Amino acid sequence: MKPSDQKIYLASKSPRRRELLRQIGIEFELLMLRDNPDRGGPEVSEVPHPGELPEVYVARIAREKAGFATKTMFWRKLPVRPVLAADTTVSIDSRILGKPADASEAFDMLKSLSGRKHQVWTSVAVRHNDETWQATQRSEVVFADLTDEMIRTYCSTPEPYDKAGGYAIQGQAARFIREIAGSYSGIVGLPLFETTQLLRQAGFLL
Repeated sequence: MKPSDQKIYLASKSPRRRELLRQIGIEFELLMLRDNPDRGGPEVSEVPHPGELPEVYVARIAREKAGFATKTMFWRKLPVRPVLAADTTVSIDSRILGKPADASEAFDMLKSLSGRKHQVWTSVAVRHNDETWQATQRSEVVFADLTDEMIRTYCSTPEPYDKAGGYAIQGQAARFIREIAGSYSGIVGLPLFETTQLLRQAGFLL
C-alpha cells in the first residue's frame, strides 16, 4: 500500500542524492544511519569483504543500509513509508576505490585513473512492506591524462574527500572527464531512471 503522506525515507547523508530526488519530484524525509566511530561505530560497515567484486559489494551495502534503516523506522515508531538507500563505488581493474582518507590517498587514486577508463557502480535498494526491490547501475568514465600538478591542485580543494574514487563529476573534476557512457545521475550517486522504476515496483509511483 502507498504511504498516506506520499513520502519516502532517504537513508543517506549525501546532499547529491537529495538534490536528485528533488529533481524528479520525490518527497522524502531523511532517516540517518550512524557513521561516527566515536558513537559506537557505523551501523553498516562499508569495508569490502576479501575478494568481493565491486558490483557485489555495492549491492550488498545498499541492501544492508535499506534493511537497517527499515528496522530503525520501526524502532523509532515512525510512520511507515518506503525506505530508499543507495551506495556508489568506483572500480578500476576490479579494484574498489572508496573515499580517500587523506591527500596522499586521493592523489594515488586520481593518478591511477589518469588517462584510463574506470567504472562507477551505484546500487539502489527500496524496502517496503517486507519486500526489497533493487537495481545496480554501471557507468564508464574516461579520464584525460592528468599531470601531477593538476592532481595536487584538485586535492587541495575539499572536493575529493567524501567521494568514492576521490572525485566529483558534478564539481571541478568535470574538467578531467573526456567521456562517459551510462547514467550521469548514477555517477553522481543516484541513477534516476532505475530509482523511478524501483519506486514504481514498490507501489509508490504510478
